[in-house]
Amino acid sequence: MDIRPVATKPFAGQKPGTSGLRKKVDVFQQPHYLANFVQSIVNSLPRDQRDCLVVGGDGRYFNAEATQIILQVLVGNGIKQVLVGAGGLLSTPAVSHLIRKSNANGGIVLSASHNPGGPGKDFGIKFNNASGSPAPEAVTQAIYQNTQSISQYLAADLPPVDLAVGEEYRFAETTIKVVDSVDDYAQLMQSLFDFDKISEAIQSTRLSLCFDGMHAVTGPYATRIFKDLLGLPDRALKNCVALADFGGGHPDPNRVYARELYDFMMTDEAPELGAASDGDGDRNMILGRKAFVSPSDSLALIAQHHQSIPQFKSGLVGVARSMPTSTALDRVAQHLNVSCYETPTGWKFFGNLLDEGLVRLCGEESFGTSGDHVREKDGVWTVLCWLSILADLQRPVSELLRQHWTAFGRSYYCRHDYEGLEADKAQTIMDQLVRNRGSILGRMVNGMTVSDVNVFSYEDPVDGSVAHNQGVRVQFDDQSRVVYRLSGTGTDAATLRVYLEQIERDATNQGADAIEYNDVLGEFANHIAQIREVSGLSQPSVKT
Repeated sequence: MDIRPVATKPFAGQKPGTSGLRKKVDVFQQPHYLANFVQSIVNSLPRDQRDCLVVGGDGRYFNAEATQIILQVLVGNGIKQVLVGAGGLLSTPAVSHLIRKSNANGGIVLSASHNPGGPGKDFGIKFNNASGSPAPEAVTQAIYQNTQSISQYLAADLPPVDLAVGEEYRFAETTIKVVDSVDDYAQLMQSLFDFDKISEAIQSTRLSLCFDGMHAVTGPYATRIFKDLLGLPDRALKNCVALADFGGGHPDPNRVYARELYDFMMTDEAPELGAASDGDGDRNMILGRKAFVSPSDSLALIAQHHQSIPQFKSGLVGVARSMPTSTALDRVAQHLNVSCYETPTGWKFFGNLLDEGLVRLCGEESFGTSGDHVREKDGVWTVLCWLSILADLQRPVSELLRQHWTAFGRSYYCRHDYEGLEADKAQTIMDQLVRNRGSILGRMVNGMTVSDVNVFSYEDPVDGSVAHNQGVRVQFDDQSRVVYRLSGTGTDAATLRVYLEQIERDATNQGADAIEYNDVLGEFANHIAQIREVSGLSQPSVKT
């Protein structure tokens, strides 16, 4: 086996975004493109942090080929040990756990999360640091700088590596171990939740679940945990065979792309709980019988009922949410007398807070929630939180929602996505909002008056790093809000996300559909930002 330097040159645009580097598959399939990026990851690591790396992905199209390329580069660079998921598969939270459990120096995650997969679709790669967290901006910037100056990468002439469970290989200075993609994660979940209590509730028919794996990576995890360990019947699991193209679907667990599950949960025949997870297993959707739980409300209710979850029996200490996420969590935190941190979008911003023990629960509006057990959002874990709450309280989801809203007020919350915008037009919309601040202040809609327009910046309380220009907030005098943000998770053009939040404190007015309730506010948000005039889009591409 030879290790050889391969001459290459930089590719433009290899700058990691909110969740790593995401491009179309055919971009990654270019000769040297992926190898350049992996070599740049290695180059950014200090010499004493190249002992052990974890590799795994969501199984989307090109995952298998990409895994082999990564192994060639890691062996070429003399990484002492590589832990790779069987078949090259690991959910994103499982990668985070394996990094932490094995004291690895970090991990390479192959995923474009909730984006479609298949030929001509999306692919992605990101680096997680030794805490299991997505790499902070200082690291991603170092990786990017390496991609722009790279002239060669090191690659080993490996034979195709059979990634069957339990296989172990020695190539040059590197040991490659193939681990069970599910086992370590399943054991972790058993240590955090009372499986006997949940299983007893299921067997007594007091608790039932329908889980939609969306033909994504959580299918095997759901089968092991919900079926084998908790005793749910086969019929409770839908689309749990992981496919490279996600069955032709869009693996984003929301009311648009998981429509079949949503429609079923709105019927009298629905189980107590419905749930779905996304392409790489970090996002979730939670439903009750005839009840949709917004991600923001899910986060707030988990905080409210944290004593029903064994992991949090000792208390929460603090909680955190991304800035666009609704303020429902803030009101619960105030009631619990714990700190609530507001961060930019991107799970990496929770890392320092978790590592310092300042928070134990965090979440973001884009269907992501997790605790201090890993450093990624975690879809299956969130479902287990809800199963724990329902098994303990023995009340339906719809009742828990009503009780929460009565106690804390309801944040009528939804998101309008304007997709496929030209980047310069999207930025014009954001710039005009700030420039027109004076004419927006004092405007009224639905009896609310605009009290402030500001650009959100964040100073990390742990390391003092500052993230500027993280979105524009239009705030009203009753604490309702409109938030504008450019997304960093797409591969085509730009997406403008507009987040609408109206706080309704009157219990008699808390039963409406959030999307319909926010229609007038959505039109107001479009008007003051001049979205229609600048982009030509009169309506959002998606409302969730």
